[in-house]
Amino acid sequence: MKLLGLIFLWIAIVAGACWSFAALAVDMPNPPLRIGASCLLALTLGGIVWRARSGWVKAATAVLPLLLVLAWWIGLSPSNDRVWQADVAQLATADIAGDIITIHNLRNAEYRTETDYTPHWETRRYDLRQLQGIDLFITYWGSPWIAHPILSFDFGAGGHLAISVETRKEVGEDYSALLGFFRQYELIYVLADERDLIRLRTNYRVGETVYLYHTTATPEAARAVLTSYLQTVNAMARQPVWYNALTSNCTTGIRIHTAGIGAAGTADWNWRLLLNGKADEYAYVHGRIAGDLPFDALKAQAAINAVARTADGAADFSTIIRRNRAGFAAR
Repeated sequence: MKLLGLIFLWIAIVAGACWSFAALAVDMPNPPLRIGASCLLALTLGGIVWRARSGWVKAATAVLPLLLVLAWWIGLSPSNDRVWQADVAQLATADIAGDIITIHNLRNAEYRTETDYTPHWETRRYDLRQLQGIDLFITYWGSPWIAHPILSFDFGAGGHLAISVETRKEVGEDYSALLGFFRQYELIYVLADERDLIRLRTNYRVGETVYLYHTTATPEAARAVLTSYLQTVNAMARQPVWYNALTSNCTTGIRIHTAGIGAAGTADWNWRLLLNGKADEYAYVHGRIAGDLPFDALKAQAAINAVARTADGAADFSTIIRRNRAGFAAR
């Protein structure tokens, strides 16, 4: 048992050392510091392995420099004060006065291409008494196992408020799934018009496919979910938050805000919440998706790229992409 314990401890130490070197290589601010810190860690670990007398002493001592790296990494502070790309230059905030919410810095960009656009930041008011439910967009850009979910809150005649949890990228910065596991990106909640968030993905980005579902969330559940979102939006405007591809991302954000809230809530943890390309299937199995079709048929008719392109310049874009789809009331 002692031998097995020592083996598992050394496996954990090796894994921790690999992570520590990666964290230093990614999150140290410049190459000289990255090289210097990595060399110091390597020399320290090598010295411990070489000089310590027993396996247990070596293991216990080797944990210490790894804990120091972890403490440094946890202490890295996110910021709202960087040179941001134009589409994430402003942070949304919300004022809630009874049934009326006022959204500041709602994005409604005018796109010519994916990279050629004019961002408009608007102030809009919504009446929570008009809130009817929640719709779910799922966007795929490659693997069927990985996707990007967007929630949209349906205010009926008052329009739709779409919320996308994303990385807040600086000028010249691109998204990397690997870097997303470290502290390279701040988190942002983009509150936007659907003609911005959805048309960007259906009409201007190449290779993205978008699916639209109506959820079974009641107006009361939708109100609770939206209020939770807006509280986080305001908190992040005051105190920024790191994005993390595993623990703080587009899917975990939805789970946090819907957990335990009526028909909007998610059930127990499931692997499909990690491989979120299957999140729509998971939601369907647990009764969160409206529509009386088998899932494969429902998903086939939920694809909206073609109709979104035909409705590109229409003022009633949101109405058109929902027309004649299972789960949506006729309008």
